[in-house]
Amino acid sequence: MKILMRPVDMISYTTKDGDISPVKFRISDDRKENRVVRIDRIISRKEEKLAGNRMLVFTVQSIINGTECLYEMKYEFSTGKWFLYKI
Repeated sequence: MKILMRPVDMISYTTKDGDISPVKFRISDDRKENRVVRIDRIISRKEEKLAGNRMLVFTVQSIINGTECLYEMKYEFSTGKWFLYKI
C-alpha cells in the first residue's frame, strides 16, 4: 500500500451513540478533476494517536474502475478532517 495522506471531502453518518462511519468521498486528482468514490464495505475501525492527535483509522473496500480496492481512511478528531491515508 502506498501512503498518500491526502485530504478529501467526506460524506459520513454518526449514530446516536457517536460512532462515525464513512459513506463516500470526493478527491481531486493531479489535473484538478474531482472523483467521487463510494465506500462499499468497512472492514475494520480502530483508534490511534499520531503525535498526540487522536485519529480513527478505517480499512475500507470499494470498486474503483471495475477493480476491488482496499485502502485506509483517517478521521482527525481535533480538526474534523478526513484523509485518504493508504491505497
